[in-house]
Amino acid sequence: MMQQQTLRKEYIFEGKGLHTGKVARIRIKPAPVDYGIRFVRTDIGEDAEVRALAENVSCTARSTTITEGDVTVGTIEHLLSALTGMGADNARIEIDNVEVPILDGSAKPYIDAIWKDGMQVQDAPRRYVEITEPIEIKREDTGAYLRIEPSDTPRYDLTIDFDSRVLGIQTACWDPGIVYAEEIGICRTFVFFHEIEYLFKNNLVKGGDLDNAIVIVEHPVSDEQIEHMSKLFNVPKLKISDKGYLTNVRLRFPNECARHKLLDLIGDLRLAGGFLKAKVTAYKSGHSINTTAARQIRSLYK
Repeated sequence: MMQQQTLRKEYIFEGKGLHTGKVARIRIKPAPVDYGIRFVRTDIGEDAEVRALAENVSCTARSTTITEGDVTVGTIEHLLSALTGMGADNARIEIDNVEVPILDGSAKPYIDAIWKDGMQVQDAPRRYVEITEPIEIKREDTGAYLRIEPSDTPRYDLTIDFDSRVLGIQTACWDPGIVYAEEIGICRTFVFFHEIEYLFKNNLVKGGDLDNAIVIVEHPVSDEQIEHMSKLFNVPKLKISDKGYLTNVRLRFPNECARHKLLDLIGDLRLAGGFLKAKVTAYKSGHSINTTAARQIRSLYK
């Protein structure tokens, strides 16, 4: 029987939020048995707590936000994914602003800090989230679906299809034989070049920059557009690779974008309340369908 685990020490991170652009400082702390994962907004008060559970999801526009009472924390999915992938059952996360820092756009900064210390084993068995019958969430408008089936061995299989000539159709998977810290957690978020202007105008990705996202150039762009985007990000003239990516970053894997969507899926499904012991099959999934599934699991089995 697997035992519950928490962190061995406290870790501190600071950076800007992807959507708000606001700088936040977070402290990830060890927590006692059966504590789960909880966020505490220290700028509001020491008791300003929101539990990382699906019934507290309040927004899924480009990230996952949770709210409990008057306490809100946004863009939690990368940190939840890291804690899940690294095997943490219990953690207290203190944050002094409304949004978790985006850092490099992946879970790598958390992994780099936590992995060298390992986990602290606790004196209680892990509480797995197990299901007894299949659950399926579908989106008729997009064809997206998420299927969760009973399984003694956890496995996640994901496919992305953005009808993109650059990305094509990509797949990624995670099971006990795949090291999350090396294969999944280091994969960065991504955005399409043609979406960036719209996102800025709609008060999203205020903290986005070329250090925390892969930018995909799907359509031909003019020199004027490139110059405008260079000014927007305050960098020298951008260049596009022959494969259709801005050359400010090098891909960590050919299917890094699919692996990042898998990273998100792992984080969102942690909102089911623990480690999910199931076979998960996802097609064109996103935060909305992920958290809907987690909420359905909670309502059926809590």
